[in-house]
Formats: sequence, structure tokens, C-alpha cells
Amino acid sequence: MEKKSSTEADVNAKWDACLDLTARRVVYSSLGGAFAGLLFFRSPVTRWASIAFGAGIGIGSAYTDCSRVFDASSSSTSATLLAPKSTETSVSQAAEE
Repeated sequence: MEKKSSTEADVNAKWDACLDLTARRVVYSSLGGAFAGLLFFRSPVTRWASIAFGAGIGIGSAYTDCSRVFDASSSSTSATLLAPKSTETSVSQAAEE
């Protein structure tokens, strides 16, 4: 029985998470596009276009998040997504000084 290294297992876990994220976002965005197409458009071509647009949004969103996860592995930060820091607090602190 072959034992996998921790880095290989980590990369495999990231790929699994990214594939799961991609599948979910494509399906949910396509369903949203289908609902919007049924709600707003009469032509079948525009309905299919709204589904394709929704799927594209899902793929793009998943790609962005997965690239952040894989890029975080090369730096010292964790692989979780962090909220962007607000610049308002630093601006207000600088104004007080």
C-alpha cells in the first residue's frame, strides 16, 4: 500500500473542492439563467442565451475562487478566502491624527 505525501493529499483535496464548487456554481447559475429566461424572454434563442450566460457566470466565479485557493498555497496565508480589508478605517484613523 502506497502512502501519499501531505502536499499531494492537500492538492487532491483542493482539486476536489474546486470541482465541487465549479459544478455547483454552473448548475445554480444555469438554473438562474433559465428562470430569468422564462420570466423575461419569449424567444427560445434568447432563453438559451440566458442559460449560457448564467453558466458562464458560474464558470468564471468558480475559476476566480479556485485560482485564489491555489495561489494561496504558494504564500504563507491559509487557503480560505478572506474578506477584503476595508480602507475606510485606515482613512478615518489617518484623518484623526
